Amino acid sequence: MQQRAELLIRVRRYFAENGALEVETPLLASATTPDPNIPSFTTAVANPGDSRRYLNTSPEFAMKRLLAAGSGSIYQICKAFRQGERGGLHNPEFTLLEWYRPGFDHHRLMDEVAALVIGLAEGYRAFGTEERLTYGDCFQRYLELDPYAADVSCLKTRAEQQGLEINSGLADMGRDGWLDLLMSHCIQPHLGQNRLSFVYDYPASQAALARIRPGSPPVAERFELFLDGVELANGFHELQDAAEQRTRFEEELGRRQENGLED
Repeated sequence: MQQRAELLIRVRRYFAENGALEVETPLLASATTPDPNIPSFTTAVANPGDSRRYLNTSPEFAMKRLLAAGSGSIYQICKAFRQGERGGLHNPEFTLLEWYRPGFDHHRLMDEVAALVIGLAEGYRAFGTEERLTYGDCFQRYLELDPYAADVSCLKTRAEQQGLEINSGLADMGRDGWLDLLMSHCIQPHLGQNRLSFVYDYPASQAALARIRPGSPPVAERFELFLDGVELANGFHELQDAAEQRTRFEEELGRRQENGLED
């Protein structure tokens, strides 16, 4: 309890010293997340008409409304709720730190995440030399595979070669599903061993709400941070094209319906 309290003090001190305002947004929302893989908790209020409400899976959209109103850099420490999140590393109710830095790309955000984590760990743990790898670097290093070009057949074959059990439920999995499987089972355990490991430039198909940088191949300007084989954080160079954002929301809601989740 004392260590947790000290951790929260350090978080707030860091952002106070670095120009970010602490905010608080509602835990209840009138709409669920568009993420196709996250089921929400639902509840109801005693108002006539539309009474269904959703516990927030993250404060992202509420905080982005503040950003749109001109808040500047903001952060929040809050509870988040996700159905199906249960296990050794997950809980359906958990505490989340989320922040936004207008004008920062994903590389500047990685700099800040590293500074924050090192500061929070001071006196508790020291880290070796930080590493930053592209998503492609990871697959080349640990699987000798180009994740931007490999098709489903190639990914499935590599999974079998790695000894992963391929049951009938995985047979119809799409390309990103196979990439996620290989990443989580064959690559992630190697990442962040006694150091901070950042993975960035994900496939464009995994952009979520990050910008896509044109190129060959195009990549999503987002990252994830790993320590001891566990993902600790993720960040985006945020998409700011309203038309593109609407298109992605509609696509995600379509996949959400296919997965049998509320939209």
